Amino acid sequence: MKPKLTFALTALVLTLAIGVTAAFAGTTRSSADPGVTSTSILLGTTSPLSGVASAYASVARGADAYFKYVNARGGVNGRKISDTIVDDQYNPQQTVLATRKLVEQDGVFAMFNTLGTEQNLAIRDYLNANKVPQLFAASGATAFGSESAKYPYTIGLQPSYQAEGWVLGKYLARTQGSAKVAVLFQNDDYGKDLLNGLKKGMQRSKARVVAAEPFEATAPDVQSQMAKLRSSGASTLAIFATPKHAIQAYVFANRLNWKPKLTLTNAVASASNIMLLASEGGKNKVVEGSVSIVFLKDPTDPKWKNDAAMKLYRSIMKRYAASANVDDVYHVYGMAAAWTAVEALRKAGKNLTRSGLVKVTSSMNFSGNPFLLPGIGLKTGPGDHFPIEQMVLQRWHKGSWKSFGGIWGYRTA
Repeated sequence: MKPKLTFALTALVLTLAIGVTAAFAGTTRSSADPGVTSTSILLGTTSPLSGVASAYASVARGADAYFKYVNARGGVNGRKISDTIVDDQYNPQQTVLATRKLVEQDGVFAMFNTLGTEQNLAIRDYLNANKVPQLFAASGATAFGSESAKYPYTIGLQPSYQAEGWVLGKYLARTQGSAKVAVLFQNDDYGKDLLNGLKKGMQRSKARVVAAEPFEATAPDVQSQMAKLRSSGASTLAIFATPKHAIQAYVFANRLNWKPKLTLTNAVASASNIMLLASEGGKNKVVEGSVSIVFLKDPTDPKWKNDAAMKLYRSIMKRYAASANVDDVYHVYGMAAAWTAVEALRKAGKNLTRSGLVKVTSSMNFSGNPFLLPGIGLKTGPGDHFPIEQMVLQRWHKGSWKSFGGIWGYRTA
């Protein structure tokens, strides 16, 4: 009889243990995927908190502030969002190491808002192979939106650099006739996409690129490139660079006494603080009249002074990032990305899975993002993983950006 009693007791203990384990698991996890419990969602972000592109740290800071704001109001479907931000110093090798740690050791549910073109390219294969969402990569590289069939777990957010360059090229072709264009561009997919888009926009016009000088992201300065561009005889300058080198380009143009008729610049110029630095206290007249694109509400633009979204933005910054520069539009970009992530997570439902989130982001049709310009929505579909492909032109005039014209839509081009 003893063996039977022992077996019965063992079976009872095992049954109770399984029941307790199952009950515990039910209270802590509701997804088979890592990074999700019944009360939390863990995201991972890499950002240049230091180094040559540290001006972009505001993107991660703005997103983090918005997540805290959402958490204070109950989170998403009862879950609060935690975003672990790691400094990669804008170095793709460090991005890879940090991403592997976030996925394999920290167990994040998704990578969110990783900043930089080369940085996102460096981790794309790894994340897709492991079916970890690469959510709203902070890069406009065309590959992140056009290669969704091969990389279904990757999705961008901002307008593609090619679309941005195309709009600038179209504007140039329509307004500057047979302009000769000199281009300074970062020697990677970021700069090359912008340059290719610019050329496509100028097709079937008399405007043409007469000189194009690349520079490395780690280069100490772009003085020699600017000297070569000046000697090209170009009447128009296009600056496709990150903040440090964009400022240098304007400063060196001024020192070389080069005053091109028109300067085209990429979305880095949407940060008014960068343009103010480039203007050297108003002494550098090269910045005056520069043309760029915009899709976000600029906190320095008086037209948004009484806008409900900008009031919300400022209150969030005051509460959760009090020491940060509230006039930095990169914070607004971060909040726009975080708003979109929250909306996608909400639509993915309470039974949150990585595959479910990817399904939502692959067929987005979101409106009402308060941080985007009116009329700009977020839409994706088969073969298209770029939610935003609309933008407005803006001109730098007397110390601030002034938007003009209507919405340009690259999809309809």
